[in-house]
Amino acid sequence: MTEHIVVVGGGTGGTVLANDLADRLDAEIDAGDVRVSLINDDPDHVYKPVWLYVPFGQREPADGRRPLADLVDDRVDLRIDRVTEIDTDAKRLRLQGSPQSVGYDYLTLATGSTLAPEEIPGLAEGGHDFYSESGATALREELLSFTEGTLVLSVVGTPHMCPAAPLEFVFMADSWFRERGLREDVDIVYTYPIQRVHGNPHIAEWARPIMDERGIEVETFFNTEAVDPEARTITSMEGTELDYDLLVDIPPHSGVDLIEAAGLGDGWVDVDRHTLEAEAAEDVYALGDTADTGVPNAGSVAHYQAGVVGQRLASEVRGRPPTATYDGKTLCFVETGMDAASFVEFDYENPPSPAPPSEKLHWSKLAYNESYWLTARGLL
Repeated sequence: MTEHIVVVGGGTGGTVLANDLADRLDAEIDAGDVRVSLINDDPDHVYKPVWLYVPFGQREPADGRRPLADLVDDRVDLRIDRVTEIDTDAKRLRLQGSPQSVGYDYLTLATGSTLAPEEIPGLAEGGHDFYSESGATALREELLSFTEGTLVLSVVGTPHMCPAAPLEFVFMADSWFRERGLREDVDIVYTYPIQRVHGNPHIAEWARPIMDERGIEVETFFNTEAVDPEARTITSMEGTELDYDLLVDIPPHSGVDLIEAAGLGDGWVDVDRHTLEAEAAEDVYALGDTADTGVPNAGSVAHYQAGVVGQRLASEVRGRPPTATYDGKTLCFVETGMDAASFVEFDYENPPSPAPPSEKLHWSKLAYNESYWLTARGLL
């Protein structure tokens, strides 16, 4: 009997995993013993880190998109459809575009996060984000005409995708306005919900002196409660009110409803953080943003986790005990301006120690952004 492995979600984690399985289980697929399917609700694969550069005119939104069919191995059955229901007892999925459900033997959920600005009154109307293609494009137009006033970057929702991106944005904005001779006319204010500038204390300790040196004002313990687009004010639950001329926000993130409906978690799947197995169902894995492991919602995390899940699934279909585990490995380049960047690498046991910013690391990040498409295809 053919064993069916289904991956839901064609982002970094899902795409890398599908290609990993196609390569790792090549003989079993050719023999008809294993079938690998990837289900995604969009025909395109989106590389979201590109959107950080769009507001500054350094990238186009199209640079972050490729047809998923061009990235996925031919041995993978690619299906463009939306999963609307997961029945982990019957091991079946219901799809929006099909009257028939799809069965599975092993399931991996890589459904990611969705933006939920509507959770904060006035945020959708008054703020601009660079966490969506449309948001990054609109923010580019705003920045091009912004020559004076107060720019507020408010981290509204945590946890969020690309944890370093809010810091990167204010560092890049500071540099960008200086290059244009406008920095003296632009105040940059950064808000964060807890009493430091980043969730990781080591990164916060590294970033705060840079912000102080560059005159980036900081408001910590600022939990956004409402935005008034007409008055151009943003108010915190703690009672602080800030005026803005341009509001850039990191909106609240939410998981996928069908995960909660399936009893797998509150929008994100409760997993063993080492094996990535779902706690509430057998033969179900989750990775990337979908897996509630406590590590950052970063693309590198999804990539490393995909390798672990691929090894475990290969062992399982071959009747061997799965032994591969995820150690929390995360790495990230952090832009510190328009021509310099830092680099961090850490795991469950070892905290991050950001490297001194350099032009070499900046170009390393840009080079990785270009080579990402080979990574998604499983070639790097």
